[in-house]
Amino acid sequence: MTQQILDCCGLACPQPVLRAKETLEQGVAQFDMVVDNEASKNNILRFAGSQGHHAQVINAQKDRFTIRIQATATPRTAKPFTSDTYQCDIPGKSGMICVISADAMGRGDNELGWALLQTYIQTIKDVAPLPEKILLYNSGVKLVTASSGALTALEELQAKGVEILACGTCLDFFKLKSAIKVGRISNMYDIMQAMADADKIVSPL
Repeated sequence: MTQQILDCCGLACPQPVLRAKETLEQGVAQFDMVVDNEASKNNILRFAGSQGHHAQVINAQKDRFTIRIQATATPRTAKPFTSDTYQCDIPGKSGMICVISADAMGRGDNELGWALLQTYIQTIKDVAPLPEKILLYNSGVKLVTASSGALTALEELQAKGVEILACGTCLDFFKLKSAIKVGRISNMYDIMQAMADADKIVSPL
């Protein structure tokens, strides 16, 4: 028998709980629910328990939880249900991130592009809001080395709370891992996750 799965990712509370309630009222004995935040997960577990049913998290990843609900044939007396009890705020996106994937801004003369890119970095601090992260990969990782004219600007941005992630594979390729002066060495999973979580992505290229 195929396990019924309710994908509730992106639904605002109390919608996941209402879907669980509706499914139980339809007589489904066992089903899984997938949610993308802690508040919804906790609400579903609390709701199932309040109605005398069994619920447990069977898979937990970053911002993704799978909960299995098993209906009890003769549940104990259920508590009164009020949807307002299960209100919650869905975490918002992580704001703006800046993606830099080359060591030149625009196409044309590489020397001019390198100069423009460094000026671009130096200007970020004057723009509101600041990006939450700056992601650097491919030749863009050269910006975090001592030879970068944007190093001071990146250090200032980091001091203001901007997270700077430089691709470790890229640093290895250019033999620059020992030359990194700002930010932290990252990987493609972190870079991809940051892009997926971002409300807005900007790039100088």
